[in-house]
Amino acid sequence: MSGARPAGQRRVVVVGGGLAGLAAACELVDRGARVTLLEARARLGGATFSFDRDGLTVDNGQHVLLRCYTEYRAFLDRIGVGDRIAIQDRFRVPVVDADGRTGELFRTGLPAPLHLGAALTRYGLLSWADRARVSVAVARLRSLDPADPRLDDRSFGSWLAQHGQRRPAIDALWNLITVAALNTDVDDASLALCVMVFRTALLVRSDAADIGVPGVPLGRLHGDPAGAYLRGAGAEVRLRSAVRRIRRSGEGFEIEVDGETISADAVVVAVPSDVAASVLPDGALADPSAPAKLGSKPIVNVHAVYDTRVTDSSFTAVVGSPVQWVFDRTDTAGVTSGQYLAVSLSAAGEWIDEPVARLREVFLPELARLFPKAEPARCQKFFVTRERRATFHQSPGSSRWRPTAHTLLPGCVLAGAWTATGWPDTMEGAVRSGNNAARIVDAQLARTVLGSAV
Repeated sequence: MSGARPAGQRRVVVVGGGLAGLAAACELVDRGARVTLLEARARLGGATFSFDRDGLTVDNGQHVLLRCYTEYRAFLDRIGVGDRIAIQDRFRVPVVDADGRTGELFRTGLPAPLHLGAALTRYGLLSWADRARVSVAVARLRSLDPADPRLDDRSFGSWLAQHGQRRPAIDALWNLITVAALNTDVDDASLALCVMVFRTALLVRSDAADIGVPGVPLGRLHGDPAGAYLRGAGAEVRLRSAVRRIRRSGEGFEIEVDGETISADAVVVAVPSDVAASVLPDGALADPSAPAKLGSKPIVNVHAVYDTRVTDSSFTAVVGSPVQWVFDRTDTAGVTSGQYLAVSLSAAGEWIDEPVARLREVFLPELARLFPKAEPARCQKFFVTRERRATFHQSPGSSRWRPTAHTLLPGCVLAGAWTATGWPDTMEGAVRSGNNAARIVDAQLARTVLGSAV
């Protein structure tokens, strides 16, 4: 037997405590592995976290899910918080434009894609001619295969233009979804990823796009319960433990953590792409520069707390305005009077470096214009949160830089929404990558034990 331990007793180190790392660690402990999770920050949750500010519990950004986020929802159920998400019975999004005109995207009970027919017919933010052109484009989009590598070399905007989509339709419909889903404009978005988003969420299953909104702060939805789950299962969770380097050592690995070396039989590297490139062992990637080539795109969130309620909608999409999506965060943040609105700005390159005073000058008048009740209301608090590297740049050609979970070193596995999950950079993609990494590690360790036994 060469002294080999059973696969379930093998030690696995998970580097990174974001959603991908948490999912991998939970899956591994459930498979019987001895897991050590290392997170550089003082909290778990990665890009989804909460903090306290002036009596408010604030999420760093507004994250929502769709019913088609099956593995993410299973992860929430696993750590005991699935009931903290409220999912719509049926997809519905109120939309308002800069001129005060309103529209609504919704689904009926018909099977896909007929479930969206009534919404498109009644969508008053588009002319009848544009609605007809959209219907034709939707039919053609449904026939495309997101796995076709040729699609990734092309922008969604060029495809839309080829299929008769004019600027009003792009602004009021296509970009409304694309910017929110991919954190980039249609002209800079991979056609393959856009096909994946529209097919998966809107064109295959009628209930796939039903929207879920967290009913608690993100820290209580992800980091805290996942950490408790792991500790309860016997895993070691170490915060403020920045990994400096991972080295191959015999058949295992050595992980350098601030002057300490931890030995492991396998390692899951679940950190952002730029960090992964700096800590991976030599020889792990055929092209070590590939992760850095993905680039990144920012998201900015503008937070405004009013002394009275200014809208009855839990969220609203906006077109033709600097405002993109507005979410009511009153109850989640612990506000007992008035209303707390969070404005989510994706593809926010033009706003990421603007001072708070400038953002206040722009967005408070816009909110007053969009929600007339905000005009006489007093804004009691105004602040901004910024995520400079919120997602990787999901542009044409980006798939060639997304590595698979497998590296060239058995036992060293990648996880993260930036890896080749087949999904865009979303919470679902992150959890899928973590689950997949855990399955790969488990299988590789089982083969190692079997080989030692033979």
